[in-house]
Amino acid sequence: MAKAPKKESTKATPKAKPKESTKRSATKNPKTVRKTTDGKAKKTNKKSNKKTLKQRILRSIWSFIWKASLAFIAFIVISGIYFDKKISNRLDGSTWTLPATLYARPLSLEVGLPLTKSALVSELKLLNYRAVRSIESAGQFAVKGEEVIIYRRAFNFPERSEPAALVRVNFDAQGVSALKNQQQVNINGFRLEPLLLDRLNSKQIQDRVFVPFEKIPDLFVNTLILMEDRDFYHHQGVSPFAILRAFIVNFKAGHTVQGGSTLTQQLAKNLFLTQERSLWRKFQEAYMAVLIDHKYSKDKILEAYLNEVYLAQNGATGIYGISLASSFYFARPIDELRIEQIALMVAIIKGPSYYNPRRNPKRAMARRDLVLRLMLEHHYISTAQYKIAVKSDLNLSNVKALNNRANPAFVSLLNRELTSNVPASIRKQSGLSIFTSISPLAQKNAETAIQNGIAKVQKKDQHDLQGAMVITDRQYAEIRALVSGKDVKFSGFNRALDASRPIGSLVKPPVYLTALDNGYKLSDILNDKEIVLKNSTGQRWRPKNYDRKFRGEVTLEQALVKSLNVPTVNLGMTIGLDNVIDSLHKMGIDEKIRAYPSLVLGSVSLSPFQVAQMYQPIGMRGVYKPLTMIRTIVSSDGVPLYQRSPAARQIFSPDSVSQLSIALHKVTTEGTARSLRWRNPGQYFAGKTGTTNNLNDSWFVGYDSDEVVTTWVGKDNNKSAELTGSSGALVLFSGYMKEKIGK
Repeated sequence: MAKAPKKESTKATPKAKPKESTKRSATKNPKTVRKTTDGKAKKTNKKSNKKTLKQRILRSIWSFIWKASLAFIAFIVISGIYFDKKISNRLDGSTWTLPATLYARPLSLEVGLPLTKSALVSELKLLNYRAVRSIESAGQFAVKGEEVIIYRRAFNFPERSEPAALVRVNFDAQGVSALKNQQQVNINGFRLEPLLLDRLNSKQIQDRVFVPFEKIPDLFVNTLILMEDRDFYHHQGVSPFAILRAFIVNFKAGHTVQGGSTLTQQLAKNLFLTQERSLWRKFQEAYMAVLIDHKYSKDKILEAYLNEVYLAQNGATGIYGISLASSFYFARPIDELRIEQIALMVAIIKGPSYYNPRRNPKRAMARRDLVLRLMLEHHYISTAQYKIAVKSDLNLSNVKALNNRANPAFVSLLNRELTSNVPASIRKQSGLSIFTSISPLAQKNAETAIQNGIAKVQKKDQHDLQGAMVITDRQYAEIRALVSGKDVKFSGFNRALDASRPIGSLVKPPVYLTALDNGYKLSDILNDKEIVLKNSTGQRWRPKNYDRKFRGEVTLEQALVKSLNVPTVNLGMTIGLDNVIDSLHKMGIDEKIRAYPSLVLGSVSLSPFQVAQMYQPIGMRGVYKPLTMIRTIVSSDGVPLYQRSPAARQIFSPDSVSQLSIALHKVTTEGTARSLRWRNPGQYFAGKTGTTNNLNDSWFVGYDSDEVVTTWVGKDNNKSAELTGSSGALVLFSGYMKEKIGK
C-alpha cells in the first residue's frame, strides 16, 4: 500500500519533460530565434517609417495648401479692397477732369433786329446746322423766300435749360420783321444756342466732352453691343464663352484674330491699366471687370465706356469719347448722327488706327458696310434705311474741325481776364462752361477784313505788313471780336493786346471832349497860326498841320474834322494838359502820361485794345465801363459760379459826347475819313483817323449804331508802313463794315 504514491511520482515526471525540452530547444538555437524576431521587427519598422513619411508629406502638402489658400484669399481680399477703392474713386466721383468749354454769345433774335437773312444763315452754318428742304429734327434749317425756319437744338443756357424748338424768322429791308413758333403764333424773342469756340485744356487735361447715357442714341448703344459684346447684359463682367470662342478662332487662324474681352474689361483696361500684354495684366483686367459689374449698373458701365473709348488722333491730341469723336469726324453732336455715321463710329471702335477713315477710307467703308448689314439682319434698321445708308459716302468733316473756331488772340485775352477777375477756386474746377461775348459773325468778318485788307493796301515789297482789329459792343462794353494779325491762327505775339504804338490823331477826340465837357462849344474859335513852344531845356517845338498850311482861325468842329494840329495844340494848352491826362485816365488808360504839349498830337503809345477802351465811353454817351469778354461761368453741374458785373460811371456829360459824335460823323463825310462815303454808301459812321511820324502807324477808330471798331496797320519792326490812317486802317474798317451787312 505504501508504494502507490511512488508510482504516481515516477509517472508524473515524464509529463513535465515536454516543457523542458521545449525550453531547451529554444535555447539551443538562439540565433534562429533572434533572426526571426528581428526580421519581423524590421518589416514592421519599415512599414511604420513609410507610413510616417507619407503622413509627413501629406501634412506638408496640406499645410502648404491651406497656407497658400489663406494667402490667396488674403491677396484676393486685399486686392479687392484696393481695386474697389480705385474703381470707386474713379467712377463714383468725376470720372474725368474735363477741360473748360468756351462758348460765344448766343444770337438773340427779336423783331426789329437789324440782321440780314444772309447773316442768319451764316451763323447757322457756323453752328453746323444742316440746310434741308423739309425739317424733321433739331440741327436743321430751311430757307423759303424771305423766311428762315430753324429747328434749334436743346441747350443748357446759364439761366435755364431750353428744349429743342422750331421758330420761323421773317425778314424785310430793315431786318427781322416777325418771329413765330411752331404753332405759327407770334413771339417776341428767340435765341439760338451759342457756338462752341474752344476747349481750354492744359497738358494735364485730355480734350474730352462728356455725354450722359440718356443722351446717347439707342441705335448707337445697340449697335455697339451687337458688334463688340453681345452678351453684355447677361455676363458678370467676364464672358467665358467669349474667351473660348476667341481661343478657337485664333487657334484656327494661327494668330490673334478675335479678342475675348468684354466691354467691361475694355473699360477696366482703358481706365486703370496699361496696354502691356501679360497674364498679370489680363488677370487684373478680368478681376476689375467683375468688381465693376458687381458694383455698377450696365448703363453706368456703358456710359463710362463710351466717354472713355479712344477713337482717333488729332495731331498730338487723342480723341476720346464718342461725343468728341462725333465732332471730329462729322462736326455734329452725337444725337444728330445719321445711320451710316453711327455705323462708321462703331466700326472705328474696333481699331481706330486700322479703320481710320481718313487714312484708310476703303477699309473703313468695308467695315462700316459690315456693321450696316448686321444692323439690318438684327432688325435695327429697315431695308429702305439700309439701302440709303450703304450707298452713302463717308462724308467726313474737315480734319481741323475741332480747331477751326478758336482764335488765339481772344483766347489770350480770355486767359488774362480769367486770371485778373475770376477767383482761383473757380478757375481750377473741372468742366467749367465759360460764356463769352464773342460774336462768331463779327469774329469771322473781322478775320476776313484783316486778311483781305492787308493784301489790298500793302505794296509789292511790304509782305511784312500787319494789322489788328478790336470790335466792341457800344451798349455793354463787351468784346465782340479780336484779331491780332493777318495769320489769324498764329498764337505768338498778340498785336491787339501788346503792340504799344504812338496813336497819332486818335488822341484828339479826348482833347476836344475835355474841352466840350468844360464849357466849350463846337462853334468856338481856335487860332490856326504858327506857334513856337519851348521846353525846360530851351528846346523849341514848332507844330505844323499835315498839309503845312495855316488857316488863321477855325472852329473847334473844323479843327477836329480836318484833324488840324496847330489849333489842337492851342486848345490843349488852354484847357490844361493835366486835364487832358485826367480825361485819358478816366477813359481807362492806366499808363503814366507825361504832360508834354506833343501829347495832344498823339505822342502817347497804346495798344489797339487800349485804344478801344479809350473810345468806349465815346460810344456809350460818356459812360465808362471796363471792356470784358466773360459773361458767365457755370460749373459742370450747371451752377452759376461767376457773373460779370463791371462798374459803370458817368465820366462825361451826354451832351458833350453828342456834340463830339456830330463832329466825328463829319470826319467820315467831309473830313479825313470821307472816302467812306463811296466805300460804304448808305452806311452811317462816326470815326477818327490816326497817322504817326514817317507814316509808321496807320489807325482808324469808327463806330456805327452798335459797334466800335478799332483798326491798326503797321510793321512789327516799327518801320514805315507808308500808309496814312485813311489809306490803310480805314480800308480795313470799310471791309469789315461791308462784310457786316453782307456786301
